[in-house]
Amino acid sequence: MKIYTRTGDEGRTGLLGGTRVPKDHLRVAAYGDVDETNAAIGIVLAHTEAARLGKLLRQVQADLFALGAELADVRRARRQQAKAAVTPAMIERLENEIDVRDEALPPLRAFVLPGGARTAAFLHHARTVCRRAERSVVALARSSRVEPLTIVYLNRLSDLLFVLARYENHLLRRRERTW
Repeated sequence: MKIYTRTGDEGRTGLLGGTRVPKDHLRVAAYGDVDETNAAIGIVLAHTEAARLGKLLRQVQADLFALGAELADVRRARRQQAKAAVTPAMIERLENEIDVRDEALPPLRAFVLPGGARTAAFLHHARTVCRRAERSVVALARSSRVEPLTIVYLNRLSDLLFVLARYENHLLRRRERTW
């Protein structure tokens, strides 16, 4: 099978189920931003040898793929497949990961500027891309049905990425710059 289909040459793309929409449709932007978040996490994984991040971030990547599939399916048929459903357990997993790491960190007393160790800087970047994905999904939700847990997941994921960045700097004894 060829990678190109030529079906998008006129600025339209297919959603799951066959519906065709303009490539700048809010739904396409939303799942595109989720995909970009996934790619940013892939960059984190490519630039770290830290096993402590590997398993967690690979699971997040699988979650984001499911989230993107759910956003791309206007018929909501994917919701019937456990593999493509955003669940409360996924959010609880993120919250547990946040809590474990946050306990080891000094309390926040100011805004943290992105940077520090290389892995931390990449995590901060992934966090900002995730926040954009969250904004895109919120915009989509104003005009279309969106599973509410999708927004919760992205909100919690950006929190996790922030805490992971702080945690990496803490473990590597890199001082956080604040504002």
